[in-house]
Order: sequence, then C-alpha cells, then structure tokens
Amino acid sequence: MGKMKPFNDKIETEEELQNLLGQPSELVRNKTIDFLDDHCKDFISRSPILFMATGNKQGSDVSPRGDYPGFVKILTERFLLIPERPGNKKMDTMRNILANPKVGLIFIIPGLGETLRVNGKASLIKDKHLLAQMSIKGKQPLIAIAVEVEECFIHCAKAFKRSKLWDVHEWPEKETLPPVAEILKAHAKIPGLTTEEITKNLNESYTKRLY
Repeated sequence: MGKMKPFNDKIETEEELQNLLGQPSELVRNKTIDFLDDHCKDFISRSPILFMATGNKQGSDVSPRGDYPGFVKILTERFLLIPERPGNKKMDTMRNILANPKVGLIFIIPGLGETLRVNGKASLIKDKHLLAQMSIKGKQPLIAIAVEVEECFIHCAKAFKRSKLWDVHEWPEKETLPPVAEILKAHAKIPGLTTEEITKNLNESYTKRLY
C-alpha cells in the first residue's frame, strides 16, 4: 500500500526551480540576520507557541512547543532555551537532536499573520540554575532544548491569510472536528481499548499532567 508514485514530472535541479518560480526580492534577500536583536527578542517574548523541525538519517519531524507567552528564555543574542514539559515520552525531537543538532523554529503570535523563523543548532541541557528559572506551578522541567541561533527572519503572512486561521468566523463547528479518540484507537489497534478510555486518558493528561 502506498508504494506506487503518482508523479511523472518532477523538478530535479535548483536551476529549474528558480527558472519556474523566479528570484526573491532585495528585501527578502537581505532580511535574514544571524542573532536575536531587540525585535526578535520582543517577538519571542510574546509568542505562546512554536513549531520545531528536526531530523536524522531516517527522516524528519516537526512538533509544537507551547506555554505562557515568554516561556522561551532568551539567554543572549545567540542563545535561547526551550523548556521540555511532560509529553508522551516518544522523544522524537530530542532523539533527532542527539543525532543531528540542526533545528528550525517557527514562532507564532495569535492574531498575527507574520511569523518569526529561527534556525540553528540545538543541544539538550540539564543546568539546574537555568531549569529552575523555567519552573511553573512548582514543577521544574527535567531538561531543556538550547538553540544556538544562526539565522532569524520574519516570514510573510500569506499562508495565514490564505488559510484564514485567525478568522473565527471561518473556524469549523466543534461537532465537525476530527474524532481524535477514534483515530488513536484505529491507529494503535490495542485489543480491548475503547474510545471512552482514550478520551478519559487524554482529558486526564490535559488537566493533570501539563507540568
């Protein structure tokens, strides 16, 4: 299943790609900086969620990190720190970082179409004096993801404009949203596990195990 490739006309070179899509403007070419200036620091301090891309020899992965605005600690203009809150213990992101430190981050501020992209090298740290500064409700993260900044730039709002993400009038009715518990049951295929049990476990995780 899924082995047949339905593509017959692929782009194979960077030259072909550029000939098709064109060249970036002067503004786009010049907008990237290699440190966190005051504008980047302010943007990050207002962002309650980011998406982190990582990869290893087997493949790539993207996962979200979210908390109160300002949950990402800015150490210097070159380093930021992301607390690792309790998750599902698969640790895909962290395993990837151990294999390949290159990461890409997208910071999002609710209501703003533009995002901040940060690329760099990540490491997993256990420095207690830093972890203590990211405690919430008396619970200190066991580790954090440190990112050494190599690139920062603002990404335009076209994707958010097209998707109308922040337009609540375009949001689907809650009753029509995908049935997450049913999806998990179908994918996991654990004998005897019911959607009711999955829903209960999810609710407990969301209400009792956030920190």
